[in-house]
Amino acid sequence: MTEEKNVAIIVETSNGYARGVLRGIHDYSRSRQGWNIYLTEHGRHEIDVSFAGNWRFDGVIARIETDHMARIIKAMNVPTVDVSAARLIEGIPWVETDDEAIARLALDHLTDCGFQNFAFFGDPFYNWSLWRQQAFERLLGRADMIQSRIFNLPVRPEPGVRWWAQREAIRDWLKSLPKPVGILACYDGCGQQLLEICRYYGFKVPQDIAVIGVDNDELLCELATPSMSSVIPNAFRTGAYAAEMLDHMMDGGSHGDNKHSIEPLGVRKRVSTDVLTVGDPHVAKAVAFIRQNAHMNIRVEDVLKIVPLSRRVLETRFREALHRTPHQEILRVRTCAVRELLLETDMSLAEISEVLGIEHPEYLSVFFKKETGLTPREFRDQVRGRSFLQISG
Repeated sequence: MTEEKNVAIIVETSNGYARGVLRGIHDYSRSRQGWNIYLTEHGRHEIDVSFAGNWRFDGVIARIETDHMARIIKAMNVPTVDVSAARLIEGIPWVETDDEAIARLALDHLTDCGFQNFAFFGDPFYNWSLWRQQAFERLLGRADMIQSRIFNLPVRPEPGVRWWAQREAIRDWLKSLPKPVGILACYDGCGQQLLEICRYYGFKVPQDIAVIGVDNDELLCELATPSMSSVIPNAFRTGAYAAEMLDHMMDGGSHGDNKHSIEPLGVRKRVSTDVLTVGDPHVAKAVAFIRQNAHMNIRVEDVLKIVPLSRRVLETRFREALHRTPHQEILRVRTCAVRELLLETDMSLAEISEVLGIEHPEYLSVFFKKETGLTPREFRDQVRGRSFLQISG
């Protein structure tokens, strides 16, 4: 008979990232008979103390983001995995986003759009905002990411901040930035706020200011004006990985206090970055041709037919403008097209292959995995919060 394990899940239900973590935990728990899950509805930073009553738990997975919650969980003295970056309890393992990879994906996306000026909009109340800013600076180099390109909301002792009170300071900062500029907002909430400021003061998005957030919270991103591009975290795997770790710990294993970083899945492009800013007219024409014909099996030879340049000259200009070759741009655009269809439709691999002019679905699968590290099915399942493999330790 399987031994029952009572597990408290202290994770908010109020945002897309946290709900993705919960889906991962749920998926893992279904594969383990005997897991009894305790979960209550609450928001970020709300103190849910109901689990601290007469309940008896064998383990806890929690977003430990207040000192009060940290004291309660420490007093429970049971195996615990933290899925917060706040680090309020030492000596326990924690599973969090890979902030270096998030910053890199965002910067690559903005660069793909042709931007050469970059900025960061953050909230230093959260460690992950600071880490994403630091990674953004490292990737660009200090000379390019000067302090004037960074705007952080005021540091405060509590999570709430009346960002609207900062609107004039944010406006002045946006005015000071060289245009056009691509801005990484530390998460979707800040990105939505920034887009509101842009709309209020009449900044053109995405022509002058492009904004990309983090978390791909569908409601926030789609309700923003205009709709907001966002880095897609692998919240599902974060939850499943945390659950597997806790299972091991409840069986007597140990994971120390190491951080386990989970890489993001990609970028969901929306209107807030839907622009191509390239100064070279021949490169701009070539890129527009490639993007307009993503559904066709085009090659570099087809691109050369619409620009009066030799292949060598075109490749040189591509590298100067976009830091990649025309062939790499074709592969990138086709990968993005596959990713979009996997995200937005229920089309089969055969149907996607037909739409993109690829004769064999097997080739599409091989090519997509080479470019992304995941098969099309793996990508779709992870984004939608479904398990397809046993999570590795």
